[in-house]
Amino acid sequence: MDERSNKRRRISIEISDEEDEPSGIVESTPEAWASAKQKRTPGDKKGAHNRSRAPISPPPTRRSVPNPCTDHVINHLRKDEALPEHNPRQAKTDQYPNAVPLMASPIQLSTVNGLPTTHNVDTVSLQNILGDPLIEECWLFNYLIDVDFIMSQLDEDVRDEVRVHIVHGSWQKENSNRVQIEEAAKKYANVQVVIAYMAEMYGTHHSKMIILFRRDQHAQINIMTGNFIVGDWSMCQAIWRSPLLPIQSNPPQSDSSPKPHPVGRGLRFKDDFLAYLESYGRNKSGTLVKKLQTFDFSAVRAALIASVPGRQNIRTTDPGRETLFGWPALRHILSSIKSASPTSKPHIVMQCSSVASIGEKWMKDTFLKALSPTPSLPPQRPKFSLVFPTADEIRRSVDGYASGGSIHMKTQHPAQKKQLAYLKPALCHWAGDHEQQPSEYVPTVNGPPLRQALRRRAAPHIKTYIRFSDQAMTKVDWAIMTSANLSKQAWGEAADATGHVRICSYEIGVVVWPALWEDDEGGIAEMVPVFGKDMPATTSSSDPAIKSTHHARKSREVEEEELYVNEEEETTDEEGGKGIRDQDKKDKEKAKVKGKIGLRIPYDLPLIPYANEEMPWCASTPCMEPDWAGRHWPGFGGS
Repeated sequence: MDERSNKRRRISIEISDEEDEPSGIVESTPEAWASAKQKRTPGDKKGAHNRSRAPISPPPTRRSVPNPCTDHVINHLRKDEALPEHNPRQAKTDQYPNAVPLMASPIQLSTVNGLPTTHNVDTVSLQNILGDPLIEECWLFNYLIDVDFIMSQLDEDVRDEVRVHIVHGSWQKENSNRVQIEEAAKKYANVQVVIAYMAEMYGTHHSKMIILFRRDQHAQINIMTGNFIVGDWSMCQAIWRSPLLPIQSNPPQSDSSPKPHPVGRGLRFKDDFLAYLESYGRNKSGTLVKKLQTFDFSAVRAALIASVPGRQNIRTTDPGRETLFGWPALRHILSSIKSASPTSKPHIVMQCSSVASIGEKWMKDTFLKALSPTPSLPPQRPKFSLVFPTADEIRRSVDGYASGGSIHMKTQHPAQKKQLAYLKPALCHWAGDHEQQPSEYVPTVNGPPLRQALRRRAAPHIKTYIRFSDQAMTKVDWAIMTSANLSKQAWGEAADATGHVRICSYEIGVVVWPALWEDDEGGIAEMVPVFGKDMPATTSSSDPAIKSTHHARKSREVEEEELYVNEEEETTDEEGGKGIRDQDKKDKEKAKVKGKIGLRIPYDLPLIPYANEEMPWCASTPCMEPDWAGRHWPGFGGS
C-alpha cells in the first residue's frame, strides 16, 4: 500500500492460501488519518470557503511528501536537470559508487480494492491523484463517469472549491450516461460538464485522463486506462503520471517555422498534447490549451500516442512538424526505437480489455506492421502474443462475473469465429493458474523462472503493448500504455487509395523506451521488466517476485501457427547476420549501462498459451458455472 497518502482508505482482505477467492473484506482507517482529520460542522463551511481563497498550507500531518512523479526522469543522466535529493522512486547508490542507478517504472499499476496490501506495493489510487489539497482545478476526460464517486476522491477541505471540468462524449440527449452525469453534476456548483464533439457515428470518447492545476503553480498530466466508476478500480488498471510541470520562466517566442523536436522529449510531447486538446475545438478546450501553453514540459520523457475522430492524410502530413494520430503515429514513433538485442528474436505482447471485429488483413497489413516497422538494421521477425482472460479467470477475479461486463471479445458469428481462429495461436492467459494448464507446459529445473505480477485475481481492464527484446523477456525495447483497445475505431482504418486514414474515437496513451533516459556521453540505459513493485532489483536472485518454480514450453511444430506480420524473410544469411552482430558489438564497446529503468508488468511471465479447447471470455455468452460469489452470468448484448 502506498504510504505517501496518510489520508487514504486502507482495505485489507482475508483470502485463502491459494489466493483464489476473497473470503471477507475488513475496512480500517489509519490512526494518522483519524488524528489529522477534523470533522467539519455545517457552521464551519463559510470559514472553510474563506480560507480557501488564501494559499493553503496543510498541517504537518497532512503535508504531502514530494510527488513521486518528479521521479520518472533519470535526471542524474542529464547534468542540467538534477534530481531532488530524496527521490522515493530512484534507488540511492551513494554507498556503491560503481553500481548502476535504478529508476522506478514510469508506468504504474492501480491499487486494486480487494487485493491484500502486499499485492498493492507501489500502486496508485484515484485518491492518490485527486486527494491533494493543493489542487485548485482539474479536467477529467473519460468514457464512463460517476460524478459522486469522482468528487469523493477530492480532499474534503477543498472539494467545494476545486474547479472541476468533466469531458465526455455522450452527445445524444437521451443517452443514459449523459443523463446520469448531468443530473449528478447539478449537485455541485463547482462542476462544469463539457460534451466532446463526436465527428464519427461509431466512435466513442474513450480517452481517460486527469489534468491538474495546483496552488503551488504547477500542473500535472495523469493518463490512465480506467473509467471514473467504482467497479473499474477493482480491476487491474495502469497510470502514467507526468512530473510536476512548473510555469515557464522564459516563454518561447512564436516562430512561423518552428524546428521539429525529437520524439519522446518534453517539447515534442507538449506539441502533440496541445494538438490533441485542440481537436476538441476552441469552445471546448480553448481555455485549457491556453493555460497549458504557459507550463514547462521539458522534464517529460515519453511520446504521446493519441487518436482523434476524423481523417488524416499520411502522405501529406510531415510527422516531424505535425502531429500524427492512431496507427500512423504508432508506426512513426516505433520506427525510431532501436532494439536492445538486435540479434535476438523479439516478442511483442499485446494486452487489452476488448478485441473488436478487425479482420485478418487489417491486423496483419496495418496494425502489426505499425507495431514492427523496419528500422535501419533489419531485425528478427517478432513473435506476437495476445494476453486475454478466459471465463475461468473472470469467475475467480475480485468482482467475479461483474468484471466481465467490461471485457469483450465476441466469438459467436461466423466472421468472429474466423477471426478467433486467426488469433488463437497468439492467445495467452491473463492469470494462468487454472487447474488444467496446457499439456505443453511442464515444470522443469532449467526452464525460465516464474515471475509473478500479483494481479491474477484482478480482472484486466488495462491496455498495454510491450516489445520484449528477446524470447527470455529479460529486457524491454518499448512499452505502450493507452486507452486504446484492439479496434479499427481506436487505431484507425487502413489507409485508402488517397492516403487518408479514418479514425472514429478519442484515445490517449504514452510510449516509453530506455533511450529516453540516456545521456550525450555514450552512457546507455536499459529497461527491464519488474514484478510486484516498481523498482528493479540489483539482481534477479534478490527479487522476491521471481519464484524458484520453472516452466518450459514445447516449441510449436508448425511455425505458421504463430501470429505473423511481415511476408519478407528474416535476415538469416551469413553476411546480414554478421553485420548486425558487428554493430551490436560496436554499440556495447562504445557505451556502458549507466541506468536501469523498471517497467511494471501486469501479467505473470512466462506466458501460458491457450490449450486447444480453451476459449477467451465472451460477455455475450451465458455462463452457468457460478463465480466465487455464487453468481451466474446470463450474457448480455446478444452476439
